[in-house]
Amino acid sequence: MRPFVLDPLFGRASALPGVGPKTAKLFDRLLAKPGAETRIVDLLFHLPINIVDRSNRPTIAQAPYDQIVVLKVRVAEHRKPQGRYAKAPYKVLVEDDTGDAELVFFLANSDWIERSLPIGATRWVSGRLELYDGRRQIVHPDRVLDEAGIAKLPPAEAVHGLTEGLQERFVQRAVEGALAKLPRLPEWHDPSVLAANGLPDFATALHRAHHPESLADVAPAGKARQRLALDELLAQQLALRLVRSRMRRAPGRENKGDGRLARRIEAALPFALTGAQQRALEEIRADLASPKRMLRLVQGDVGSGKTIVALLAMASVVECGRQAALMAPTEILARQHFERLQPLAEGAGMSIVLLTGRAKPSERARLRQTIADGGVDIVVGTHALVQSDLAFHDLGLAVVDEQHRFGVQQRLALGAKGEAADVLVMTATPIPRSLVLTYFGDMDSSILDEKPPGRTPIDTRALPLSRIGQVVDGVRRALATGARVYWVCPLVEENEDLDLAAAQERHEDLTRIFGDVVGLVHGRMKGADKDAAMEAFQAGRTRILVATTVIEVGVDVPEATVMVIEHAERFGLAQLHQLRGRVGRGSEKSSCLLLYKGPLGEAAKARLVTLRQTEDGFRIAEEDLRLRGEGEILGTRQSGLPGFRLADLAAHARLLAIARDDAELILRRDPELAGERGEALRALLYLFERDEAVRLLRAG
Repeated sequence: MRPFVLDPLFGRASALPGVGPKTAKLFDRLLAKPGAETRIVDLLFHLPINIVDRSNRPTIAQAPYDQIVVLKVRVAEHRKPQGRYAKAPYKVLVEDDTGDAELVFFLANSDWIERSLPIGATRWVSGRLELYDGRRQIVHPDRVLDEAGIAKLPPAEAVHGLTEGLQERFVQRAVEGALAKLPRLPEWHDPSVLAANGLPDFATALHRAHHPESLADVAPAGKARQRLALDELLAQQLALRLVRSRMRRAPGRENKGDGRLARRIEAALPFALTGAQQRALEEIRADLASPKRMLRLVQGDVGSGKTIVALLAMASVVECGRQAALMAPTEILARQHFERLQPLAEGAGMSIVLLTGRAKPSERARLRQTIADGGVDIVVGTHALVQSDLAFHDLGLAVVDEQHRFGVQQRLALGAKGEAADVLVMTATPIPRSLVLTYFGDMDSSILDEKPPGRTPIDTRALPLSRIGQVVDGVRRALATGARVYWVCPLVEENEDLDLAAAQERHEDLTRIFGDVVGLVHGRMKGADKDAAMEAFQAGRTRILVATTVIEVGVDVPEATVMVIEHAERFGLAQLHQLRGRVGRGSEKSSCLLLYKGPLGEAAKARLVTLRQTEDGFRIAEEDLRLRGEGEILGTRQSGLPGFRLADLAAHARLLAIARDDAELILRRDPELAGERGEALRALLYLFERDEAVRLLRAG
């Protein structure tokens, strides 16, 4: 149960003074999970993103345009709209000794204006000063104050993220109400950590963060922000370690194979394993042979040979008389894994089947019975593998491909299909070290950072869309040499608002030029049509494949040597790297053409420059983290992984290291969190909704 001291923070925000039903709905849209209501804690963790500096108080003549200013003025004239102009804005002329300006009010409350701005009175007016039609004006001033009012105005005011219809003053009022509900909480940090970093207590940090006095106070480096980030990071690292320690405590079964099947597979390979593949396999086999359950992440850059590592790991388990399963996120990938693994597995004497949601009911029933009877060694499939009615005879190893496409629950669900099954997770998206520690800290990690021999560097160039004619000529020359070409578009249909090339329209254009050698694949097609389009391209019946990002991960056609990415400025860096990785998979020279629509923003320019400079996926991932943040890279918004509300991993890497070390020390000293500090840490876990970790504690 959640500690009683936290109950006020999990009350409904709609109960706060000044938060009516309409405002509550706007807060729900901005801060709550779908279908849920905003809570007090959601408001407290909705920190300001900027400030309005009200210390700038120039004369009218000196006032800078397009900035918030505070002007001391005399009210000179009211220009109230009359007669047929009654719907025009109400204007008030104000002046000082250096010049004049107009205050403009649309759909005005004339009584309020006349009361607040009586002619001849001195007033302080705050708002954004603009130049319109040769005249200075402030449209809807955010403050109109007399001398008593200006004396109370703080020199800086917070600016929060908003949603349509929600005004800043409503947020500030609600936040003040939320701060008033903040209970006295026990200190969960070691005093020496706070002292060494000059950090305030939790309540002081929240008050300071919501009442910034300068831009430095809203920056990640501000002391209040650092304290709150450290709280969130410690909760997250502690939760990960609790999950991991329970997984580690769960007894596994030793899967020490004799190597006979693995040796046959290696002998059949047309290449030798890279040093990185051999290292990863040694680590995996040591885990399999251990009496503890394996939970290992294998990260490999595009084309680094993860699939072979997975097959050899599965062979080690089959050598012990148990079964293995490989789960992929899409039908295309599952089918491709199956087609690539089938000849190697069967050649070594293992039986392998494909199970996806599209198999006919009779076929699916037959396969399930065979799997349950133990007549199959390896099962390859999609999320159909975690459906509750599928039973394995004796599952020893669960391999999950492209981990970030699945929720953590799906990963655990596949592992739960066997008695103490080992779990191996693979991703082709290189993950920055800080994110591995943060999101996959419950796993051991192996890295494949070498490409198999024979892979050629990819010539990467960026061109403006205006040169698309030259690109088409280049495609024509490539086709004449027998090459195959990917042409990637960001949308399926034309969207006039975004002015993006649509895959369907581009397919029609290229078909007019090149005829029926042009294929099309996108995410809205039926699975069977998608597979047919991919199969035609793999077989060479089509030579140009127009596609959306459905081809981003894993699709393998060694004959494809040209990748054209239209509107490259719209894609993330890691995504561009994944797409580029679809070519350069054979021995022929490959190229990637990035077509962009200018002018480019700074971030888009940085992405394209980085992509041209390097093919190192790990360097690209670090740059992507710097440019976009962790949620975009890992797809946390879709996958069920927890995103951060207070911590910024790019800015708080040092704090992550502190939180990690502290979490390890805490669990060495007090693994059950039973001591005095342990009670405070349980409150921390509940505050940041890491309840799962507390449940594991209770379950022992």
